[in-house]
Amino acid sequence: MLSPTDLILVCLLPTPRDLEIARLLGWYRIPLRTAPKVVAVDYLAFYQPSSFGERGGQIEFISKVNGHELTTRAELLRDEPDHPRAHEEYYKIQLSGLDKLPAPIMADKWKRLTFLYSTGEYLQKARTINDLVVAGDERQLLWRSLRERAENGQLYKTDLPDGDIPADILVALLGIKDLPGDFDSNYQN
Repeated sequence: MLSPTDLILVCLLPTPRDLEIARLLGWYRIPLRTAPKVVAVDYLAFYQPSSFGERGGQIEFISKVNGHELTTRAELLRDEPDHPRAHEEYYKIQLSGLDKLPAPIMADKWKRLTFLYSTGEYLQKARTINDLVVAGDERQLLWRSLRERAENGQLYKTDLPDGDIPADILVALLGIKDLPGDFDSNYQN
């Protein structure tokens, strides 16, 4: 469930095909060369341009972000191996399904949009894309949150449990056959 403090990245959904990829395959792509500084956000909000016909010029869907990875366009779109950007790097943003907004957020004055950062609070109240722009003191908080998210995103993380592993189990896990004479006493100190 969207909370007021969630970080939102509003991004361009170029074509209806991209909407179907997000809906059916659960991912969205961003070229590394044009990506915003921080992609580790809580939600994506999808701006639909004029290629969506009558449904263009609005944000109709959002999705919770599960994570991201770096890959190539060729890996993402295997049916386009000869695309001019096939070997370029892209962020693959993992999604947890699309949620339709109760009412679309209309473009109003905005006709072109690539990326815009906002918050859950702003998204919940917005009627137009201009309402998503974080201003004043809250803007400083938004940038601080994004900076912290970027710094934490660069930390190496594992899913290993905390705690000591007994020497005999560690030996078995690592496949060590010959131990130095006092391995157990060195390991336990």
